[in-house]
Amino acid sequence: MSATFTVTAEVKGERIDKALASMQQDWSRTQIQGFVQDGFVVVNGQAIKQKYKVKEGDVITVTPPEPEPLEIIAEDLNLEIVYEDSDVLVVNKPKGMVVHPAPGHTTGTLVNGLMYHCKDLSGINGIMRPGIVHRIDKDTSGLLMVAKNDKAHESLVQQLVDKTVTRRYTALVHGHIPHDKGTIDAPIGRDTKDRQKMGVVDNGKHAVTHFQVIGRFGVDYTLVECRLETGRTHQIRVHMNYIGYPLVGDPKYGPKKTIDFSGQVLHAGILGFVHPTTNEYLEFEAPLPDDYQQLLEELKKNY
Repeated sequence: MSATFTVTAEVKGERIDKALASMQQDWSRTQIQGFVQDGFVVVNGQAIKQKYKVKEGDVITVTPPEPEPLEIIAEDLNLEIVYEDSDVLVVNKPKGMVVHPAPGHTTGTLVNGLMYHCKDLSGINGIMRPGIVHRIDKDTSGLLMVAKNDKAHESLVQQLVDKTVTRRYTALVHGHIPHDKGTIDAPIGRDTKDRQKMGVVDNGKHAVTHFQVIGRFGVDYTLVECRLETGRTHQIRVHMNYIGYPLVGDPKYGPKKTIDFSGQVLHAGILGFVHPTTNEYLEFEAPLPDDYQQLLEELKKNY
């Protein structure tokens, strides 16, 4: 499906890839460069080269290729199922596991494991994301709710929209947070300087994170529990970095000098929602993974 953009004064004079990247959020600059190279981008009806600089009033049309269909292979990944009935299941995702397949990453995902474990999953999000209601990042461990039919899916999504789902995360951050609790209310969208990252931006989506200090390790580290009111991409990672306390181990938003944890020290430990059929409130808790607990024990010894 084609998309059309008209160049405004704000981006005139910029290279085609940079201008397009700043005008929309669907494609990264790298993707756009590929589109231009393969002839999927025209300006005023004419093919252009990579170095073309846009002019105010230019009409850019992008017709990206249809994505190749991917076959999802059911795999026995020994998933930790915390709860399951005919409508929903709750799974404790390990760190390092991607939630759903994508081009270049078609095996070993949570969806591959779910397809093996359970043949009945909702189809609202299509064949690539069966049953998936919400996501957590690859290197974030913890609880996810999965819908086993469309009715359950619609109910759980509506609860997310209504902000009635309980989602609490434990995060280890750099720095000494002097106050015991706080709320970060700052809009999140695609970072204007790096399309591979999210950031606090003026035209971003409403995002609210509440946090409470659980423990402190000298002036170097603070352990916090974060409660999500909204669920934006990388929300906790972006928000904590925004207020000056980036997550330990975070390769994208954290400092270069950090503890090597093979990813951010973040765990989705508590998940609660109203059951789609019984209307009963259910809440589940997953303890910190062993490597997370070991890290905290080492910090306690040193501080």
